[in-house]
Amino acid sequence: MPSQSLFLVALVVDDYARARNFYCDILGFDCLEDTPQPDGKRWLVVKPKGGEGAALLLARADGADQVRAIGNQTGGRVGFFLKTDDFARDHAAYLAAGVTFLEAPRHEPYGTVAVFQDIFGNRWDLIQPAG
Repeated sequence: MPSQSLFLVALVVDDYARARNFYCDILGFDCLEDTPQPDGKRWLVVKPKGGEGAALLLARADGADQVRAIGNQTGGRVGFFLKTDDFARDHAAYLAAGVTFLEAPRHEPYGTVAVFQDIFGNRWDLIQPAG
């Protein structure tokens, strides 16, 4: 039987260094690869520490259409969901690091969650699933 998995999601950014700093130094993601490519591009892949699921390919915008999409790849909706095993720990650490939360933590039937914004304007859920 075939086996498939989603392993990379492209996230358009304005600058590789800013993106790597935010995702790795502030959110604590691992940098899986940062390889120079032709024309000044880089293959920059980051992933939450110890996490399962897809990694992010941080892709610098190329052209006016991509620049306009920075921070709004999902039309203003939450487009990324960061699962944690300890909401209080990560929420406090992100606040201390200057991450912008757009709401107070809330408890839903599916878990504890709060929406935060990355430095580009993309909306994320920080979520600890119930149970």
